[in-house]
Amino acid sequence: MKGSLVALALILGLATPAAAQIYSWRDADGKLVLSDRPREDKGKMHTYAVSGAPSVRATKPLVPSRKSALYESSISEHSRRMGVSADLVRAVIQVESAFNPTAVSAKGAMGLMQLMPATAVELGVSDPFEPDQNIRGGVAYLKRLLVRYNNRVELALAAYNAGMGNVEKYGDVPPFKETRAYVKKITGSAPSAPAAVAKTVYKWMEVVAGRPVTRYSNKAPATGAYEVVNPRR
Repeated sequence: MKGSLVALALILGLATPAAAQIYSWRDADGKLVLSDRPREDKGKMHTYAVSGAPSVRATKPLVPSRKSALYESSISEHSRRMGVSADLVRAVIQVESAFNPTAVSAKGAMGLMQLMPATAVELGVSDPFEPDQNIRGGVAYLKRLLVRYNNRVELALAAYNAGMGNVEKYGDVPPFKETRAYVKKITGSAPSAPAAVAKTVYKWMEVVAGRPVTRYSNKAPATGAYEVVNPRR
C-alpha cells in the first residue's frame, strides 16, 4: 500500500495544473495500474478526482498483459456469458498456468485453467489444450463453484484447487499451505467478488426415455454440466 501511494504521488507530481480523473486497478499479474483513462475491458476499478491535474501518465499500457491479451476475447465472452468476473478468471489463469495453453500439471490438469481430465469431459471440453474450449470449461466450472458456495470467492477458489470434498470437510478454506497460498494469491490479484447475476437461468440436457430433453430452471442441477442463460432485459 505504501508503495502504491508513493507511485500515485509521483504520478500526480508529473501532472500539469487543472483537473483530472484517475483510474486505478490491478492487472492479471496483480500489479497496480494508474491511468487518466478507464480500463478498456470494462473491469472493476477505482476512480479518484484530482484537482490541479489535467492528465496523468499511466504506470502501464492500458491493455491486458501481453500473455493474457492473446486470450482476452475468450475470457471476456465466457466471463460475461457465465456472469463471472473477468478479472477473477484472468487471475485464476495466471496462477494456474501463467497463460500457457499447453501446461500439464503433475496430477494431469491441462491447459490454461488446468482442467482435470474427468472435469473436462463432464464440461464438454473435447480438447483441453484448445484455449477457447479450456476457458469456456474453466469459467463454467468456476461459476458452478461460486453458485455452490453462495459467491464466497475464497471457498470457490479453494474448491477449484483442493476439491469440493476438502472444502466441505473443513467448512472453510482447507488448512493446506498450497491451497491457502493459492487463494491468497488470486484474491490479491482480483480482490472483488463477482457481482451476482440477476434472474439467472440454468440450462442443461437430460435423457428421458432415451431422448435428450432440454431443461431450464432458476437453480443449477445437482450434478452434471450446465449452461447459464442470462435473460435479456
